[in-house]
Amino acid sequence: MLNTLLTFFAVGLIALLLVGVVLSVLGMAFSIAFGIAWFVLFKIAPIVLVGWIVLKLLDRRKPPESRIASDHFPRSGSDAIGPRP
Repeated sequence: MLNTLLTFFAVGLIALLLVGVVLSVLGMAFSIAFGIAWFVLFKIAPIVLVGWIVLKLLDRRKPPESRIASDHFPRSGSDAIGPRP
């Protein structure tokens, strides 16, 4: 009887330790993921957005004849490699 109780106690203790380790690893992974997402969203994205807006404003100042079609209509599919023979 005492042996069975000690076995249950040992299994429960090991299970609690393993659950604690797994939850701490999951918490660390989520923390890293949210940290990277926050950094990209609030540090990198505004800089990219401002740069994109500046380039669009500069592009509007160019005369239309100096623009080439690939500036506004990117090729897709098999034409992206080159012209067909």
